[in-house]
Amino acid sequence: MGKGYLIDSNVVIGYLDDKLPKQAKEMMNKVIDDTPNISVITKIEILRFNTRDEPYKILVDFINESAVLSLSDEIVDETISICKLHRIKLPDALIAATAIIYDLCLLTRNIADFKNIDKLDILNPWDNK
Repeated sequence: MGKGYLIDSNVVIGYLDDKLPKQAKEMMNKVIDDTPNISVITKIEILRFNTRDEPYKILVDFINESAVLSLSDEIVDETISICKLHRIKLPDALIAATAIIYDLCLLTRNIADFKNIDKLDILNPWDNK
């Protein structure tokens, strides 16, 4: 399939809620067929509020089937560099740094949050034609 992907929180939720356009859903099905990659930050973001039984179980099952990429010294250093160069929220900087260090394309709906980070490859599944 080529370069791998890091899936942002908004894409995970859009996919699991069946709110992606048809082509994006087909692309995500292929991504999900492999082991999906998510940042530990994404795990925190999608599990911290949702506590209802069935929706929460769906999220937990997705995370359990994913490769959850933890923070490393290399990711921390890249995050610091990103934050020094760009006005960006810390969770977004951590996710961007994770994608850069692992050489993954970031799947996100929030292109504006990441567009100025030169080393980052990003794709919005909602715009995927």
